[in-house]
Amino acid sequence: MSASAVFILDVKGKPLISRNYKGDVPMTEIDHFMPLLMQREEEGVLAPLLSHGRVHFLWIKHSNLYLVATTLKNANASLVYSFLYKTVEVFCEYFKELEEESIRDNFVIVYELLDELMDFGFPQTTDSKILQEYITQQGNKLETGKSRVPSTVTNAVSWRSEGIKYKKNEVFIDVIESVNLLVNANGSVLLSEIVGTIKLKVFLSGMPELRLGLNDRVLFELTGRSKNKSVELEDVKFHQCVRLSRFDNDRTISFIPPDGDFELMSYRLSTQVKPLIWIESVIEKFSHSRVEIMVKAKGQFKKQSVANGVEISVPVPSDADSPRFKTSVGSAKYVPEKNVVIWSIKSFPGGKEYLMRAHFGLPSVETEEVEGRPPIGVKFEIPYFTVSGIQVRYMKIIEKSGYQALPWVRYITQSGDYQLRTS
Repeated sequence: MSASAVFILDVKGKPLISRNYKGDVPMTEIDHFMPLLMQREEEGVLAPLLSHGRVHFLWIKHSNLYLVATTLKNANASLVYSFLYKTVEVFCEYFKELEEESIRDNFVIVYELLDELMDFGFPQTTDSKILQEYITQQGNKLETGKSRVPSTVTNAVSWRSEGIKYKKNEVFIDVIESVNLLVNANGSVLLSEIVGTIKLKVFLSGMPELRLGLNDRVLFELTGRSKNKSVELEDVKFHQCVRLSRFDNDRTISFIPPDGDFELMSYRLSTQVKPLIWIESVIEKFSHSRVEIMVKAKGQFKKQSVANGVEISVPVPSDADSPRFKTSVGSAKYVPEKNVVIWSIKSFPGGKEYLMRAHFGLPSVETEEVEGRPPIGVKFEIPYFTVSGIQVRYMKIIEKSGYQALPWVRYITQSGDYQLRTS
């Protein structure tokens, strides 16, 4: 079972727009949602599912809106939440920003989309590219005689239209890995994981079948290859176009891709990652009048690689003033509203070591409160490099017309939640 009705509420809980799919839950039930939410919030027991009598509210919040699905039965909660998040995604594709104003300005399109996204409480067409073929933002300009539902909606392949043609057939593959890292004040790694995504940009004619080969450890074990340069992928999540039965059977990633940009898969690796950019900091206070901060940054990745757009956020006392900086490379600026110094380095080669010194004045009156020390945060991006060692071994493109297509691969490692605590 799925949702009975879907509501979009403003920040005060007033319904902006709603769609009743099954008629088994009175539409007035939504009036109980906001008081219930506020009551739970005050009690400190807020949950993503709230119940009033026999009615259950499954809700998510996006900017200044609440999206709420109601149901009487024991619904498949994960299906409903997936649908609500997918609805947000579709609205963002249409209106760029999803907020109260964009709903009020586009009532007609929102109603049409809610009609197509779900039928009798069950998700239907949720692919924005397909929806944009017959629900356009120039709705009033449509000639009624020509409007027809694309055959894609009734096809087995609902995410790709037929008859797509390109002069040059190409596929761009981006392998992007984010490094999440937490290091304590003693220099011990407390948390380390890699979250990876493989994104595709597809410009292919017809209905091509694609096969992607990775250096997947399970596949190497199945085929009896050496496991030396293989990677063990965890929590693998695929786009709906991937044939899961084929992957389960022989670890082949086989699919008919949507046209344009999409995320093919995501994965996680909870391996011990050596910190790519290591930070050491020394903070010295002098007789309540000034503070000196020295930060040393070292690139602990291959010398031939370069980290771009490096930003190191160093926390400073909230009452600091009169900043002065000295850097061996890059520039430093004080951001008083965040109580941090941001040290920006445009290009940071592997194996290099850089220094930044900051001097701040402090008020002569010492504050009684002992301030906590937030961690140092680091942002960076290293092209042509993956921490896990994942590789695209091949991309086979098979289409009945037999055209030649070019696959292009790019690897990027970037910072995720990358923090180093200070003593």
